[in-house]
Amino acid sequence: MCNDYRRTPPMHTIREQWSQTRIPLLFPEGLPNLAPLESIRITDPGAIVRASEQEPGSAELVVRRWSWPGPGGKPVYNYRSDGREFGRGRCLIVADGFYEFTTPVVAPGAPKPKRKDKWLFTVPDEEVICIAGLWRVTAEVGEAFTMLTCPPGPDIAPYHSRQIVIVDRADWGRWLDPSVPAAEICQPLPAGSLAVTKVS
Repeated sequence: MCNDYRRTPPMHTIREQWSQTRIPLLFPEGLPNLAPLESIRITDPGAIVRASEQEPGSAELVVRRWSWPGPGGKPVYNYRSDGREFGRGRCLIVADGFYEFTTPVVAPGAPKPKRKDKWLFTVPDEEVICIAGLWRVTAEVGEAFTMLTCPPGPDIAPYHSRQIVIVDRADWGRWLDPSVPAAEICQPLPAGSLAVTKVS
C-alpha cells in the first residue's frame, strides 16, 4: 500500500487552492516552511488540514508525523475505510502525487532485480491533491496521521489491490464534516482520473 508520497507545491499555492473551498484556513502554530519534497515516507512529518476546534467553521493546517505505532509497534500508515464511519479525527493530507511499487517482470532464469519499479500517480491539471486521513493522539508520538484506503479504481488496479482515498476538490470541506457519511467520499477513482509515470 502507499508508503511514499510527494508534496512539491509552495505554501502560497496550497493556500490559494484551499481558498476555493471558502473555508477560512488558520495556522495555529504559525505559517510552516513547507519545502518541496519529492518523497515523504512513513514517520516523516507531513502537512494536514483538519477542522479547527478553536474556531468552528474554520480549518487549520499543521504539520504532524505520518503514522502512529500500532499493536506490536508496527506503524499504522494506512487504514481501511471500508464499512467504517469516522465521527472524529478526520483530516486531509496535502500532496500532489503518491507512489506505488511493483515487482519487475523478468525472463525465466534472469537474475531477480534488487529494486522494485516505482510509479508516480498524479491527478492531471491539479496542482494540489488531498488524501483522506485520520489523526489521533498517542502516548508514544503525540499527534499523528494515517491515510485511508479503499478498493482500487481502474487506474490503480494494475499496480495494487488497494488505493488511498483521493478526495475530490469539491469534497475537501465535506470530508472535514463528521456528519457527512464517509462512504460518500471514500470511493475508488473512476478510470482516467490518474496519470502514472514510471520513476525508477
